[in-house]
Amino acid sequence: MDAKNINTSDSAPTPVSLSVAFIYWLKLGFISFGGPAGQIAIMHHDLVEKKRWISEKRFLHALNYCMVLPGPEAQQLATYIGWLMHRTWGGIIAGGLFVLPSFFILVGLAWVSIAYGSVPAIAGLLYGIKPAVVAIVLFAAFRIGSRVLKNNVLWSISAFAFVAIFALKLPFPVIVLAAGVIGYFGGRLSPDHFNAGGGHGKADKHFGPSLIDDDTPTPDHALFSWIRLAKVAAIGVGSWLAVMAVLVASFGWQSTFTQMGWFFTRAALLTFGGAYAVLPYVYQGAVEHYQWMTPTQMIDGLALGETTPGPLIMVVTFVGFVGGWVKQIFGGDAVFASAFIAAAVATFFTFLPSFVFIFMGGPFIETTHGNLKLTAPLTAITAAVVGVIVNLALFFAYHVFWPTGLGNAVDWPSIVLAMTATVAIFRFKVGVIPVILASGVLGMGWKLLA
Repeated sequence: MDAKNINTSDSAPTPVSLSVAFIYWLKLGFISFGGPAGQIAIMHHDLVEKKRWISEKRFLHALNYCMVLPGPEAQQLATYIGWLMHRTWGGIIAGGLFVLPSFFILVGLAWVSIAYGSVPAIAGLLYGIKPAVVAIVLFAAFRIGSRVLKNNVLWSISAFAFVAIFALKLPFPVIVLAAGVIGYFGGRLSPDHFNAGGGHGKADKHFGPSLIDDDTPTPDHALFSWIRLAKVAAIGVGSWLAVMAVLVASFGWQSTFTQMGWFFTRAALLTFGGAYAVLPYVYQGAVEHYQWMTPTQMIDGLALGETTPGPLIMVVTFVGFVGGWVKQIFGGDAVFASAFIAAAVATFFTFLPSFVFIFMGGPFIETTHGNLKLTAPLTAITAAVVGVIVNLALFFAYHVFWPTGLGNAVDWPSIVLAMTATVAIFRFKVGVIPVILASGVLGMGWKLLA
């Protein structure tokens, strides 16, 4: 980090207008690569260190709240800071622009993938990316597990979760509920076993006075009141009901659009532990139950989601687009329109709860200014998530290494690519995007030369 770019003057920055903030949030939407850790690091550098719109302590305070919510914490953090600075519209702009660039990029990539996926160069690119996805998902399990699995109890919960989804085929929500119950009672009986740590460190750095400093009074719009909480809840539920009512009235309850709205609402409320945690649930619904896409297309969506800015849960945009394309709701002459609207429906219902949680809970959080820590149920859920992600990695590996079935030929080039990607990520700490791009180029070369 370049120290010259960090503002450490003794005077507080001048107030920021909504238009200036709009430009920053739009820029962030295009550069927010690197997953939640990278996205949070970008915001910390820009907003805490360089621009000093918010102090380190207030930034971490907001982040710790977002960490215990279902949904993408980086997008929720942007929404929180935008709301704190410029009221509700500031939050909507910050959170919306965090995902809109990714939405349009993924729609374009999904269209290229489904319309031109048979072109040798495109097919080769996707062929090479898929083995890298296996390595990336394994690394996700390792990264979460190394942070959470601190004792035999949590290891056991992770193992039981793996068996439950791999062998018993239990739905992901059931596993989450069971882990939460175990954590609730386990935390009371043996709290030391469910204290996996958490949070993002102490707010022990100071970069000069900030617009929203440690001792800055909470603005009027962020003061807690039960009336305001009820109003936000009513608007959030009303928005959900209004859009769902339009879908039901226009297409019926069993239509693809309506079922996507209902399904992705449930998925949005299960994203504890990040996007990787909910991907098995999305797979179960999109591939097995609704048959909106094939297992191979699911892997394609995850690979493309890894290479675009925005939260990884944006893979739901890809799922919605492919499902709309396959189901052809408007007929064969308007396939793209069906796919685009399906992608918009999936994205809207996935992110609506995130905005509601921030606008409802933000005023209460502003009254505490204390550190929120992971509870025992959330620790147990996160432990279970590790086992679920390992199952996801095995699922992807099966479809990549044995593309025509377990009893048929092994795809050795894919295994070599997956091993290479694994070594690059685990041993040499190469970033996700370079690994995906390099694997895609190697896959393209292999297919064009073979």
